[in-house]
Amino acid sequence: MARNYEPLTALDNSFLLLERPNACMHVASTAIHDARPLRNAEGGIDLPRIRRAIAGVLHRIPRYRQKLAFVPIDRSPVWVDDEGFNLDYHIRHTSLPRPGDERQIKQLSARVMAQRLDRARPLWELWVVEGLAGDRLALISKTHHCMIDGVSGVDLLNVILSPHPTAEIVEAPPFAPRPAPSPLELLRGELQRRTARGLLAFRNARALLGEARDARREILVRLRAAAETVGIALRPASATPLNQSVGPHRRFDWWSLPLADLKLVRRRLGGSLNDVVLTVVTGAVRRFFEYRRVDVTGLDFRVMAPVSVRKTDERGALGNRVSAWFVPLPLAEPDPALQLRAISGNTAELKESQSAVGAELLTQVADWTPTTLLSLGARNLTRLQSFNLVVTNVPGPQAPLFLLGSHMKECYPMVPIMEGLGLGIALFSYDGKLCWGFNADYELVPDLDRFVTFTRESFADLLAASGEPPALAEEPPAPAAPEPATPAPPTPTAPEPTTPPPRAPAPFAPAPTPAPAPAPAPAPARENESTDESATGYSPESKPGQF
Repeated sequence: MARNYEPLTALDNSFLLLERPNACMHVASTAIHDARPLRNAEGGIDLPRIRRAIAGVLHRIPRYRQKLAFVPIDRSPVWVDDEGFNLDYHIRHTSLPRPGDERQIKQLSARVMAQRLDRARPLWELWVVEGLAGDRLALISKTHHCMIDGVSGVDLLNVILSPHPTAEIVEAPPFAPRPAPSPLELLRGELQRRTARGLLAFRNARALLGEARDARREILVRLRAAAETVGIALRPASATPLNQSVGPHRRFDWWSLPLADLKLVRRRLGGSLNDVVLTVVTGAVRRFFEYRRVDVTGLDFRVMAPVSVRKTDERGALGNRVSAWFVPLPLAEPDPALQLRAISGNTAELKESQSAVGAELLTQVADWTPTTLLSLGARNLTRLQSFNLVVTNVPGPQAPLFLLGSHMKECYPMVPIMEGLGLGIALFSYDGKLCWGFNADYELVPDLDRFVTFTRESFADLLAASGEPPALAEEPPAPAAPEPATPAPPTPTAPEPTTPPPRAPAPFAPAPTPAPAPAPAPAPARENESTDESATGYSPESKPGQF
């Protein structure tokens, strides 16, 4: 008999366990569209037509009509069909006071992203926001991280949007939800699944050990890489102003630049596009800490960079297929070219040591771990603070996408911030642009706009170091007016929390740590890298230095 539910992997479940009252674990984005093709005869946004268009593709992404259920006793989560699925709940409509500016849409995005998703329903929302100046529309999407990672999020984008400016709506077949399993069915099915998984793992291990010496060497490599990953995870990073307890409110900001500018730097200075991105982040963090009067000398500041291990035949599937790299940033080095060399050397070593493979092995082992122990591990992970910042870089389509003929002009991603992480940076390459999204705790980073300015300046310096005039970089927009302490929100569906006034940054003096190692020799430029190499898209077949 076919099963009427699907279990979550341990990695998917970890994003549920990491969620805290002040730290929501959903990924999100704000996309800016042309509003004209989406207007009705009266001039307003035709929300019913948008709903019909999305309803027409939901059968291709069944997870969006499923909700969580839990196995008795050990509380393992599973996906079951939502018999009371209501699309109107998930697609929401609001407006900015016209003409809405970028400061207002960023502020609204931050508020929407700070609200927790209802775990009794499918874990996603889409907010349609009209009133943006320039006859534009914003789509704010939220999806829990237990459902998708960055790469599957792009696959989802390709389902909802079209590469053609067509207004055609496909009528979907009626939704026939499977009956919800009883608690006894869930318990019996979970026992059978774990038994079958154990037998399969035993058979695979015997087959692997029975092969040539290279197979045994591969096992040793994976175990060594896993041990190195555990060693890094158990060693706390330096304390910084960004790594303190987070509150419930958020700030969101963004920036975009031509992808061609990033590739120009890579060709002239070497490394991968991701190395260039991490170098830009290094310069921005260095400037930001100097502005906050923090001594960067001797700081052990690490970035956690998600690494995709999704194989070609797994494209289109939801869920998470990611591992992680822990990359130290050379904050004490003022020269951007030398920063890039150091980062290129570090990522080359991580590639050589198969660090991502070791982390993936640990996630596979976690599938055998009871949920209670996983929960304990998740709590300890946030307390250990083995990294200071998440920087995730996802490849997107390099051609325009449309929703019912409405051109998506930009898409700014948001990575969730966990307890102890006051800032997260996500990047998304789309149609010749690299879109940066900065998600920050409202209290810890009241000066997020200054961090974005430092990011622009850092890239301009790196561009100048490559021999290109900084004017090639995108000009920053005019500074926005200061944000009021308690702005009036535009008609959300749930009551908004009172926004606290920003707290002035205070000096921060971390304890000194040993100075970083000298920068390694420069990595050669790789002229044959693909257009989408800007992404954290590591696979076992990836080229050295690419991730």
